Amino acid sequence: MSDGFPSILIIGAGPAGLTAAMELHKAGVHSTVLEKDAVVGGLSRTVNHEGYRFDIGGHRFFTKVEEVNRFWDDVLGAEFRHNSRISRIYFNQKYFDYPLKAANVLRGLGLSTSIAAFLSYFRAHLQPRSPEVSLEDYFVNRFGRVLHEIFFKTYTEKIWGIPCSGISADWAAQRIRGLSFYGAVKSALFPGSGNKIKTLIDSFHYPRLGPGQMWEAVEARLNAAGNPVLRNAEAVLLKHNGDRILSVAVATGGERRSMEVQEVICSMPLRELVERLVPPPPPGIIEAARALRYRDFLTVALMIDQASLFRDNWIYIHDHSVQVCRIQNYANWSPDLVPEPGRSCLGLEYFCFEGDALWAADDRDLVDLARKEIGHLGLANSQKVLGGVVVRMKKAYPVYDPGYQTRLKVIRDYLVRFRNLHPVGRNGLHKYNNQDHSMYTAMLTVRNLLGEKHDVWAVNSDCQYQEEMVNDGRSSH
Repeated sequence: MSDGFPSILIIGAGPAGLTAAMELHKAGVHSTVLEKDAVVGGLSRTVNHEGYRFDIGGHRFFTKVEEVNRFWDDVLGAEFRHNSRISRIYFNQKYFDYPLKAANVLRGLGLSTSIAAFLSYFRAHLQPRSPEVSLEDYFVNRFGRVLHEIFFKTYTEKIWGIPCSGISADWAAQRIRGLSFYGAVKSALFPGSGNKIKTLIDSFHYPRLGPGQMWEAVEARLNAAGNPVLRNAEAVLLKHNGDRILSVAVATGGERRSMEVQEVICSMPLRELVERLVPPPPPGIIEAARALRYRDFLTVALMIDQASLFRDNWIYIHDHSVQVCRIQNYANWSPDLVPEPGRSCLGLEYFCFEGDALWAADDRDLVDLARKEIGHLGLANSQKVLGGVVVRMKKAYPVYDPGYQTRLKVIRDYLVRFRNLHPVGRNGLHKYNNQDHSMYTAMLTVRNLLGEKHDVWAVNSDCQYQEEMVNDGRSSH
């Protein structure tokens, strides 16, 4: 049966999907948004557990895309806080300020290691690796092997679960372009010189109640304007005639219904989109889609009966003695995330693949692991932990492994035949975009629907703003 005829159907109520709906609303075009989860915001949601609010990671609101800045200000305005960035790296039982400070690095590494790092850099500079294929090649060419081993390898391999030699250099070209040994040293030695590395922003905006506040506000506006956002509604099949998507089968409330469509804006993972097309694509297309890989992610939030545990917004953990990869101190993002004085909430971030031992672990065991690791790192008294909660996120990050570009081209060349299907966002494009760039892909898609011509796939390929070298990518955050 057919229930309704939305002008435009949007799949996914993360930043890209909700931005598309909002931009359409401004243009006087109605839409319907489907969200398979019970909450909106995607990776940019905010979880509320017994009054403690926390991110799935830490989402800084910083961008050089002016249209995105205007969008944020229009929605939340005075609800934004302005935060100074404070972060450190934990390595070899020592803490290093990040962005790096020369004196701090010298004290932490020691004179002999610092000299070895300089010599390693000059050796790499004189004899660079060519061709530059892997992420390891990229780091060694720009920083030398010693600094690669200290500040890149351990953390990066924790994030991705594969060696740096098995990650495409495309990831670095997109995420950290412009960052170099020379630039990092210059920034460390002369932080006030006016030549600040563009990737190392030192301040940012943040919603008072977390990033989910943004997307819940957008959802409320859309619903009030007659552009429904349907939670717990999953697009399970997209039926087509080889040229256009004709209808979308939606599973909700234990039932399935069909929605006829004129246009579809889709932010679901590209692999799932291909698998849900009916009739199915040729075997080669399905094979390419199923070979796309994703890294999954879980946060263990600990509620602690201590205040002012440490000054950082977050700390990067470059150490094999613990499994945690990054630690957020949410009260330092906004005091309103913690429900009462004298308490703290820390978010310990773990990266995994769906189905592996960490992902499948019992929540109680994960909370116990986080409690032990926070004590081992000396960041809080493990006996003061009042409790914890685990949040798992599937397909958090598209993996740039060898061959992914070839697979992606095969899929793109097939999908272009559908004149009314428009992939957007991080997973919709299988591109490691930040929140602002995901939003911008949606904005350009809406402009295309209104008659303009933009290459949505090029967003964040030419962009001047790139994320920092040790961030996992949720910035603009």
